[in-house]
Amino acid sequence: MNKHSKLNNLVGPRESVELLEALQRGATRRDLLAMLAGGGMQLGLAAGIAGTALSAHAQTPRRGGRIRVAAATAAISDTLDPAKMANQTDYSRGTMLYNGLTALDGSLTPQPALAESFTTKDAKTWVFKLRKGVVFHDGKPLQPADVVFSIARHKDAATASKAKALADQIDSVKASGPGEVTITLQQPNADLPVILGTFNFLIVKDGTTDFSAGIGTGPFKLKEFKPGVRSIVVRNPDYWKPGQPYLDEIEFVGISDEGARVNALLSGDMDLVAAVNPRAVERVRGTPGYAIFATQSGQYSDLIMRKDVGPGANPDFVLAMKCLFDREQMRKAIALGHAVVANDQPIDPSNRFYFAGCPKRAYDPERARFHLKKANVGSARIPVVTSPVAMYSVEMALVLQQAGQRVGLNLEVKRMPADGYWSNHWLNSPVGFGNVNPRPSVDTLFTQFFKSDAAWNGSRWKNPKFDQLLLAARAETDLAKRTQMYADMQVLIHDEAGVGIPLFLASIDGHTTKLKGLRPIPLGGLMGYSFAENVWLDA
Repeated sequence: MNKHSKLNNLVGPRESVELLEALQRGATRRDLLAMLAGGGMQLGLAAGIAGTALSAHAQTPRRGGRIRVAAATAAISDTLDPAKMANQTDYSRGTMLYNGLTALDGSLTPQPALAESFTTKDAKTWVFKLRKGVVFHDGKPLQPADVVFSIARHKDAATASKAKALADQIDSVKASGPGEVTITLQQPNADLPVILGTFNFLIVKDGTTDFSAGIGTGPFKLKEFKPGVRSIVVRNPDYWKPGQPYLDEIEFVGISDEGARVNALLSGDMDLVAAVNPRAVERVRGTPGYAIFATQSGQYSDLIMRKDVGPGANPDFVLAMKCLFDREQMRKAIALGHAVVANDQPIDPSNRFYFAGCPKRAYDPERARFHLKKANVGSARIPVVTSPVAMYSVEMALVLQQAGQRVGLNLEVKRMPADGYWSNHWLNSPVGFGNVNPRPSVDTLFTQFFKSDAAWNGSRWKNPKFDQLLLAARAETDLAKRTQMYADMQVLIHDEAGVGIPLFLASIDGHTTKLKGLRPIPLGGLMGYSFAENVWLDA
């Protein structure tokens, strides 16, 4: 029984509402006792009911207020175009301004959003019925044409969509009736509603070419946007979700330095900050009025060794580097336990398709020495490019450097600033670190990062068998067969791809205890980047 029901049972529905409304007007515990005693109630019983009312009120979302939030990155490349969004800051901002046809819940199951229903008979042709009464921030009603435009633009190479590899499987998208859109795929994919719940597939107005106004159907309207600096959003009074959002305004900034983010939180300048270092967790918890919000997920920082250039072109070098990961040491010393040991493939143990039977790769310096000798690397300096913006990558690189020295490998750790790292260094460095945010499905992750022609295939690993299995698994409705296909693909990545994945990382956020409503969604921190419409400020 929740506190609201308990209060109803104690004093009746009408009196319960009166008590909660009094609290919303600012009544104190003493005020409640006076109200109850005035009705002839004994003091002991009144005290118990007042306590229940206060507890119920604390769990009731309160409207109003303004918060300041700091993400871990801000760059001049920040965008309001969903197709081009590529980092946590963009994703968080996107969920403030836009909605998708679906949204992913705490189990990463797709729930109706702008589509009030979605149906299919063969996993190839999907019918989406649009929610009635939804309007864009400028008052224009949501129409099928908006959905058709938003999804079709990902297939156009000129859009440069980050989701093109996912959208390529769509054969056609068209309005099929009033308030109805039909999407036909080239091959069946049971995960289409999951894909459409991801950040790049947020819905924009038909024909939009200038995204600077951030016109969407989302919970907040754009007031100010300065790429690389900050954005300010204000409540959308016409939002289609009754009662939401709760806040009046959010100021959203990027602070790349983790220490500065934590200091900003504990000094009262920020109400919520992303990506807290494990070493700062106890400091935040030990400060009255502040708390930690952790989400374990499939996020990982990976060592990328390009197979088309540099030492990564030699498979013995790649294997040697994977054998130099002391994963348990990294979990304890770098993540301070806020991580799960990984095995050089990207599916984490919480995923239902995780293959536990993939041979575990242990820290093995002698085996690394053997493969380095075969690779004939010698004592030449090998730059390893890192940045604090790729979570723990600097610390991981330093541990690797020390392990390499023991076997005669000369790794040069090159720490780059956060600003410009993703555009200038990630995917471009022969050997360097990336960071992959959690993805909602195995298919999405494999398609975006390991398919031979994927734009984010960092190591340029190309395997025709993997590509064939990927297409076959999408269409496979037999769960056991699909599970086996995904297991085979995890083994292929583990054995052959030019990526080393030592840990799956927890996202750690810090916040004032006045901020309520956070709950984990394993797409990442900040409530899977969808905190904005869900949080409220306690009185």
